[in-house]
Amino acid sequence: MSTGIFEEEPPASHTLTEYDRTHLKTYLRLLDAEADGADWQEVVHVLFGLNPAADPDRARHMHDTHLARARWMTEHGYRHLLREGYH
Repeated sequence: MSTGIFEEEPPASHTLTEYDRTHLKTYLRLLDAEADGADWQEVVHVLFGLNPAADPDRARHMHDTHLARARWMTEHGYRHLLREGYH
């Protein structure tokens, strides 16, 4: 199941996926929001268009799994982008 253009969770992969490439800006916004101490509920509303009050478990899951993938990008995924010559 997906929410608009977002999957419930990003694909689990040890390599960069097309989903990752498509959502690079979202990953950066998630990392920025975390660094700023933003409330996760506001973040899912703004970034994913979800109402966390209506389905808090789903909203939290989407936030947490996408944030985890964003962190993976900072530790591993960026290397794939560099190898590809991403601009």
